[in-house]
Amino acid sequence: MITRTITVLATTALAATALSAGTATAMPTDFHCTAGDLDTNLVYGGAGAGQRYAAVQFTAKPGVTCTLPGSLPLDLVGAHDVLIDNQARDDAPNVRVSEGSPAYIPLHWSAIDEQQQTPLALTFTAPQEYNPRGDYSDPHVTLPWTFGGVDAAPENHTIDAGAVTPGVAPVG
Repeated sequence: MITRTITVLATTALAATALSAGTATAMPTDFHCTAGDLDTNLVYGGAGAGQRYAAVQFTAKPGVTCTLPGSLPLDLVGAHDVLIDNQARDDAPNVRVSEGSPAYIPLHWSAIDEQQQTPLALTFTAPQEYNPRGDYSDPHVTLPWTFGGVDAAPENHTIDAGAVTPGVAPVG
């Protein structure tokens, strides 16, 4: 009877040690992305009949799995008469990116009016400052604007920004 009790206790202790060791090394996979978790770029999407398309493209770095909120407000630097219309609903679904998988925010504007302004950059704030390891990443992201002028006349002076969408941004 004593031998069985010792064997059961030893087996239980080994199982608990293995379980806690596995838990200690596992990284959470459901956390909001930091700016450092992603490669982020503005990508050209096409043009036609005065309409322009682009996207903010996010790609998860190797070894990273994280979540972007469906609604990620954007801002402009420069072009004081041009506005961003963040059209994503506040309850837009989150988008998970992992190990090189992409997501994007579609952008649309017009460039037909003679009164145009060229933004210097597009900015946003990443949803998280610290990753699960406790590493800090500056949440403020600035992407240089490389797509030329945007209509700045009072009747048409907006860049429409959609919800975060899984996949590669369309190129037209």
